[in-house]
Amino acid sequence: MSTPNLPVHPGPASAVAPSPRVHTIAARATIASALAVAGVLVSYGTLGAQTPSSGKLTLGGAAKLAAERSATTAVARERSSQADARVAQRRSEFLPTISTTAQLGTRSFNTASMGIEFPSSPGGPPAYDPDGEVQGPVRSLDVRAQITQRIVDVPAVLRWRAAGADADAVAYRAEAAADDAAKRGATAYLSVLRAEARITARQADSLLAAELLDIARQQLRAGVGIALDVTRAESQLADARARLIATRGERDRSMLQLRHELALADATPLVIADSLEAPAQTEPVAREDEIIRKALDNRGDFKAALTQSDAARTSARAAAAARLPAISLYADHGSNGRNTDRLLGTYSYGVQISMPIFDGLRMESRTSEERSRLREAEVQAQDTRRRVETEVRTALISVASAREEVAAAEARLVLAEQEVAQARERFRQGVSGNADVITASMTLNSARDLVIDALTSYHMARVSLASAQGTTTRLR
Repeated sequence: MSTPNLPVHPGPASAVAPSPRVHTIAARATIASALAVAGVLVSYGTLGAQTPSSGKLTLGGAAKLAAERSATTAVARERSSQADARVAQRRSEFLPTISTTAQLGTRSFNTASMGIEFPSSPGGPPAYDPDGEVQGPVRSLDVRAQITQRIVDVPAVLRWRAAGADADAVAYRAEAAADDAAKRGATAYLSVLRAEARITARQADSLLAAELLDIARQQLRAGVGIALDVTRAESQLADARARLIATRGERDRSMLQLRHELALADATPLVIADSLEAPAQTEPVAREDEIIRKALDNRGDFKAALTQSDAARTSARAAAAARLPAISLYADHGSNGRNTDRLLGTYSYGVQISMPIFDGLRMESRTSEERSRLREAEVQAQDTRRRVETEVRTALISVASAREEVAAAEARLVLAEQEVAQARERFRQGVSGNADVITASMTLNSARDLVIDALTSYHMARVSLASAQGTTTRLR
């Protein structure tokens, strides 16, 4: 995997410049040939784009697919939708409220409870008992419509704005969740590449062990060898085959994990298009402060922390403004009567002003709570900023260190191949037994693993740097 436009942590020349001895044209050709035998294909070009139609998957494609299909991303998106719905609920407080009611029933009543003195005719008895009497039942029908409109309510406006800021923060968290999913997908993809490279390396080990066994048997038949050399070669071949079987199991488990991160069914065709490529000889170098600035601009978790702080500040203002008066318009119109043949229209309308006077110190407690939440949000925002800066600096160090590890591992691989070639030639000529060849081949096996591990560490560091900058989905 090539690394175009990858910023590198500025430091001493030895930290970023490849060794001239290792990176000469001749040495690079030798290393490329050695890694090809080990199954690690070295390329200094760019990775191809993901081609879903052919079922091939690249590192960048795996990161994007994981960001789109991951369960954590889907959950985060649903939470963002819920937050948007809460904003709509707050906004509804400023829209007209219209309702209608219809009531049909009968009732009896106490005439004294009406508060009306009914006059009687001169010299006649009173219309109703002055002490009250029960009248009815009276049948009544009432059909009515009501409308209210909030005009001025400062706390409600501030709560609406706070809900909007909360929704923005949740949306930024969804972005962060997608980037985290992309990192997991890329990491799982690199685990598959590492396992594939190890399989080919173990196959090369088996081929070498089989060749040594064949030489030992030929020398034994020619009378210039000993049975001990054959036994040693057979033991080495058995060990190489056992390690190959174990590595295949590792590859299968890594593939299952990759399918899980990408939310792909087991029957979905999946072809790994990339290989563990060596880092380019030179890469563009960016300043550390510039990388941190870009990270703070891109990281969803940091933007969410800042937005959450703004939301807490607005909520605190809303709690402090709870004592301000609220003004609303209202209107009520309907018809009522005993029967539907004679319904008379009645109405009421006006302006309502409400202002809390004393609520048991609830508003004071609410204000104190919101101010505490504001301080908490500000602390979290500051801590998130420091964490982003630390992650960027750590990733830059890891990238620079991994580049040096790759160069050192490649140099050791070249020397290990030379050692095997020299020991094998001595064994062919009968100058020595195969013990030296076996020892050299074990060193070669370790050198191959070191190269694979160094390349994996380098690309893991690339993924970590992209994650620290919030740009994992832009990996190539």
